Amino acid sequence: MALAAEKAYEVVRTAILDGSYPPGERLGEVELAEALGISRTPIREALRRLEVEGLVEVLPHRGARVTSWSHEDLDEIYELRILLESFAAARAASRISDGELGRMDELRQDMARAVHSGDVERIAACNAEFHGIIRRAASSTRLVTMLNAVIQLPLVLQTFHRYTHEDLQRSVAHHSELVHAFRARDPAWAESVMRSHVLAARRVLAGRSRDEE
Repeated sequence: MALAAEKAYEVVRTAILDGSYPPGERLGEVELAEALGISRTPIREALRRLEVEGLVEVLPHRGARVTSWSHEDLDEIYELRILLESFAAARAASRISDGELGRMDELRQDMARAVHSGDVERIAACNAEFHGIIRRAASSTRLVTMLNAVIQLPLVLQTFHRYTHEDLQRSVAHHSELVHAFRARDPAWAESVMRSHVLAARRVLAGRSRDEE
């Protein structure tokens, strides 16, 4: 049973992230069970895990569907991210430690290797840790709380899965420049790069969303 549930989870999760199951798509237990050749119980367990991750919504009396965001949702999320993440980068520039900078440089290099090998999950993991260091270095509990409220991790994951190779290379370049800005202890530079970084992510996701309509 555990193996069947894990298989269902991996298959459905991959299909959501690569766009095979687009936002709003209904995920019927019967249909998924038939497609994967397993019973409905592991499908149900897999959908519960995906709901916890924010990739799936389970609606009363209507079943499960892929989580979706409207254009208005995306605009609001990214406008807030631009303001908050650029402010966090500016604060972090004068507070970040040499140890944190060293770790960020390692993550930047790991991301570059992951882009070369096409390991999107590794890219997303490095990205999450990289930005987590910046948020901690900003030394503001209120700011971190606000950022955690607007950074939708499923949305970030979906964005990476929709990036072209060129998009991923640009993202790595932004991370590299952020490291340089922090080493220079330059808040204005760090703020500017972070703003460009989030704007680029917004443009990719908004473009892909419109292409799917």
